Amino acid sequence: MQAGAQKEQQGGIVRFSRFMEGVVPDAITASIFFLVILFVIALVIGNPLSKTMDAYYKGLWMLLPFTMQMTLIITLSSVFGSTPIFRRIVIALSGIPRTAFQVHVVGILLVSILAYFYWGLAVALAPIIAVYFCNEAERKGIKVDFLFTLAVFYAAHSVWQYGLSASGPLLMATPGHFLEKTTGIMSLNTTIWSPAAVAMVIIFTLVLIIAARLFAPKNATPISAYPESQKLAEVNITSDFVTTGDAKREQLTYSERLERYTFITLILCAALLGWLYYHFAVKKLSLDLNSLNAIFLLLCFLLHKNVYNFTRALQEAVKSSWSVIIIYHLYAALAGIIQYTTVGESFATAMASVSTRLTFPLLAAIAGTIIAIFVPSSGGQWVIQGFVTSKAAAAIGVTYQRGMLALGIGDQMGNLMSPFWYVVAAGIARVDFRKFYGYGLVFSALWFVIGVLVFTLLPC
Repeated sequence: MQAGAQKEQQGGIVRFSRFMEGVVPDAITASIFFLVILFVIALVIGNPLSKTMDAYYKGLWMLLPFTMQMTLIITLSSVFGSTPIFRRIVIALSGIPRTAFQVHVVGILLVSILAYFYWGLAVALAPIIAVYFCNEAERKGIKVDFLFTLAVFYAAHSVWQYGLSASGPLLMATPGHFLEKTTGIMSLNTTIWSPAAVAMVIIFTLVLIIAARLFAPKNATPISAYPESQKLAEVNITSDFVTTGDAKREQLTYSERLERYTFITLILCAALLGWLYYHFAVKKLSLDLNSLNAIFLLLCFLLHKNVYNFTRALQEAVKSSWSVIIIYHLYAALAGIIQYTTVGESFATAMASVSTRLTFPLLAAIAGTIIAIFVPSSGGQWVIQGFVTSKAAAAIGVTYQRGMLALGIGDQMGNLMSPFWYVVAAGIARVDFRKFYGYGLVFSALWFVIGVLVFTLLPC
């Protein structure tokens, strides 16, 4: 009886995923629909056409730096994923599991740990980890569904919201932040290290592991059904200069020999180390997208050993990042309308006006979800909604921290619902994001329900 119910659950989630694959438009088409909807809403609630157009104008190219940062994260993570040492580490870890469930347990824990330390690591490496784990599982004859595994590993990165790189809490702990006169300085002990936040990280990770056991498709489709994805696990770049015989070396030109020498890359690595020292030690800045990319670039050159190996890996890796080059700017236009008209504030204010102490976390999470679907930046969302959320929290009688942490549930819910970040993960894994988007929505629902309960009932 129980086995029959579990089988029905598995079949249901597979059918739902396939249904969503069939009805969800591609990211560019979806962004056009969102643009029309937001534009109309902005006009209906009283924004003049000129102001709405100006907001669209401001927004379209405002994510140029962010777009290049994310393009580099995607590309360099693929380059890093093709290094022999990374392959050996992940393959060693992927060799631990003996069952499909163990594959999911080890992978979820690995991604969660990466996410807790820095969100960019998990976003960039979760798809790569899924590729290697599924490839190794198939090699050992373990039946693991690649798309489901990709989705569940991607969902595991959600714990970053209450980890060491949480945008809102880090901002609010910084003297001179934009809400200091309203909320004061918020110690991390009262935000990401509060009992509620710590519980959220642990509970969601455990529930995700249980969900992986309950919902994993019975008829698993292996990674070999997705040849472009499987190629990522089969890349084995080595130094041709080291392994090539003397006769072949003599045929190389001087420039070809030069790009195969290790000392050339060591010069660049020294320069990158200098940049990182200046960033962390001299300017005393924290880990951010630029420093993360600098670390990735350093590791890629260091581990590929020479320019020749690096450029070969780079030529293959750029195939992973093509989708974000345009789509981020289309989403930036949506974010512009949210930020530079009254649309964003109207959404948040409407939610806050009907909330009570008991319903406030739920409504804050809903408001955060709505905004996050259109604003692909957690820090940006807190800038938009921080003042309204804090004022509403004070008026209702709950702590500013509860408001911010509940908003984080909505922020990640929006990330798990919007095609925006799925495009990133899909680009790295080299699949169509719609193929695992439906699974992601199931995990987003788990995240939302658990989060609302935690930040309603536990102290923060």
